[in-house]
Amino acid sequence: MEFVSSPDPYDRPGFVPPPRRRIGWLVLLVAVLVAGVVLVVIGTRREGGLGGLAGPPDFVVPELDVAPGTAVPTAVAVAAPPGKDSVASWARRLSKKIQVPERALEAYAQAEILTSQSTPGCKITWTTLAGVGRVESQHGRHDGTQIGADGMLTPPIVGIALDGSPGVRAVPDTDGGRLDGDAQWDRAVGAMQFLPTTWARWGMRASGDGAPPDPQNMDDAALTAARYLCHRGGDLATAEGWWKAVFAYNTSTTYGQEVFSGADAYAKAAAKP
Repeated sequence: MEFVSSPDPYDRPGFVPPPRRRIGWLVLLVAVLVAGVVLVVIGTRREGGLGGLAGPPDFVVPELDVAPGTAVPTAVAVAAPPGKDSVASWARRLSKKIQVPERALEAYAQAEILTSQSTPGCKITWTTLAGVGRVESQHGRHDGTQIGADGMLTPPIVGIALDGSPGVRAVPDTDGGRLDGDAQWDRAVGAMQFLPTTWARWGMRASGDGAPPDPQNMDDAALTAARYLCHRGGDLATAEGWWKAVFAYNTSTTYGQEVFSGADAYAKAAAKP
């Protein structure tokens, strides 16, 4: 089904800050009326918490001030042949170097491999998925959440209610609370922070076992994010395609630069012996 874009940045799978954050987001909402058209611009600032930018102190992600559409982050392919055991070994070696959980790396890598087979023209890399996962939920580690061997998040990651409070769009419930536990308002869910309506359209099961895709499953979330980004960006090896894809998550330049910075840093570290 073809995606129909919306001018509202919240009509996408990207970050919605969850409850009980230690350090919150500053969300600036500016409405400008020009010739009868209201343009909404949302800027973001992350200082830790779900964004994960504080991160472990021994791996630093330099903040890169890249102009949108002018460059793509450094890319490096998964250094392992296809196969769960091979990918797991690769993730185990790399995890300590870049401070990303092994299980999250496995999910990002498998998503790259599967997408390269289903959509070879997209050229999405695990590093871009890791860049998104870093900003959205610190790779599924927000607020003490852990990733099980089966890829499931415990406890689940659920964002704040989109109830129309200051800086937040009002999004009445669309799934009866099935995914987010809220039968009144929608909330973003999972490590890659999808809204229920977006998940219903793009959700994909990574294991192929016939079970419904689950946004709280790291493998499903990573593969769904890859699918969504590829649809929106086309060829992610180009600057135009990469930025178009990431802006589908969040139209903020700051957001795009944070994803870029993470993806670039992970790739450069992974390429070192």
